[in-house]
Amino acid sequence: MGTVEAWAGKTDSLDESQREMLTGGGLSKRFSRLPLWLSHPSNIGAFYGVLISLALILPYYMTEEFWFELWILHASLLSLATAFLGLMSRILNLMTKRMPMPIYRKILYPMPFVGFTLFTLIHTELLASNSFTQYLSWGLLILPGPMYVHLSWAPRWRLLCMIEDGNNPFKGMPVIENERSTDVSDMAGDDSELVEVVESFEEE
Repeated sequence: MGTVEAWAGKTDSLDESQREMLTGGGLSKRFSRLPLWLSHPSNIGAFYGVLISLALILPYYMTEEFWFELWILHASLLSLATAFLGLMSRILNLMTKRMPMPIYRKILYPMPFVGFTLFTLIHTELLASNSFTQYLSWGLLILPGPMYVHLSWAPRWRLLCMIEDGNNPFKGMPVIENERSTDVSDMAGDDSELVEVVESFEEE
């Protein structure tokens, strides 16, 4: 239990915009298919920390003498930090009851890659190493995951928990009809299958 497929009967009373808020975009849809205990915001945060740590193996291997021990230490600290930030986002959302917010993918998604590039340039001495560049590279690496969890996933996870418990998280909220955009209609015409494909790309 705890996946979107298992909640099909519990979301019949919700309108399309509310269902979309529950599942979110492509990344959130993947997380929403997981059991609730596994998709806890702290676990998603830790998962992001592990992914970043794996990406750092090569720079550590190429530039550090005792790279494995140092990488294990930093990877553990990084995963613990992102897990803690995810837990704090869960606690804050439990208190504020804030709904999921859209994230600026064009800004947020490239940030880890820019941070990784800076990190590699610093460790290969192609870029001057100082406090500013060190903090900038680590900040660009670490912040996108916790920001996504805080703005989007932690609020969405709370809604999914309410649905799982048989409660309506949108009780008292006005129903919003979800209309197709003019651009989609112009592009796809009356082809319903093509409309669905275009809309799925928009969600991503």
